[in-house]
This record gives sequence, structure tokens and C-alpha cells, in this order.
Amino acid sequence: MGLEIALVEPEIPQNTGNIIRTCVALGASLHLVGKLGFSLEDRYLKRSGLDYWYNMTDLYLWDNVEDLLKEKVHYAIYYTSTKGTKVYSEPSYKEDTLILFGKETKGLPEPLLLAHPERMIRIPMIEGTRSLNLSNSVAIVAYEYARQQNFRGLGTEGHLRGLN
Repeated sequence: MGLEIALVEPEIPQNTGNIIRTCVALGASLHLVGKLGFSLEDRYLKRSGLDYWYNMTDLYLWDNVEDLLKEKVHYAIYYTSTKGTKVYSEPSYKEDTLILFGKETKGLPEPLLLAHPERMIRIPMIEGTRSLNLSNSVAIVAYEYARQQNFRGLGTEGHLRGLN
């Protein structure tokens, strides 16, 4: 429970590895949904995930989005898209929140977005910019969720005591 991130058909193993690191750092669960563009044994996935890969105990695989959404029916669910009208920082994220991100080349499936336009969120960018890197997008939105939860459990007291 808490923050859960879903990647729908991710294509680039390095992005998923970086997202694993972000999820471990935040204590978030990660759901990989649909056909992956790489093997879970991919060396680039493991390299970018470093030793965080071994700490990712909350990693789930799903055949399709529908099954995931049925399982998470009691969660606040958001869909990221450059087509969204709501900025990612606008919603008041509940403790149990699931945020879906689409594949690097196409984003989330259009029928899914059209079914939930009120739950679409976006990261503001200069007009003409196509998109941000997937792992950067996950980090931006996930840390906004954490900020709204007052960084609970994240060691906000600091790690460099006595340096002042």
C-alpha cells in the first residue's frame, strides 16, 4: 500500500532499471504491464538498476492493464499523458495511489486515456517538446506524491549531520 507505479509495455531496459531505483528509494511498488520490450534478465536493465534490483521486492508482472485496474479498484488512479489538462501537482494524492505511465514511443493507449480524462495528468513542457525521458517523468511525479505525503518514512532528517 502507498504509492504504486505501473509501466505499460516499457521498451527501454535502462529506463526501467532507473525506475526500479526510484521505486526502492521511495518504498513504492512497481508493476510491469503487458509485453515488455526487453527480458527481465537483460544486462542493461540490471546494470541501470544496480544493486537496487535485488531490493525490489514489490515488483509485479501483469498481462494487461484491465487486470491491474480490477485489482487496484480502491486506489486513486492517475494516467500520465502529454495530452492531459491537469498538471501532475494539482491532484491531492491519497495514500494509496497508482500512477500509470505508457511506453516510451507511444505513451498510454488512447482508449485508456479517453475512458479517464479527469484522471489524466501531465508534466508541463515548452510547446513543441514531445516528451521527457520515462524514468525522469516517473521521478518527477513520484516525488510530488512523496512531497504531498510529507516525505513520510524517507529520512528527511538528513544524512550529513555535523557538517554545519
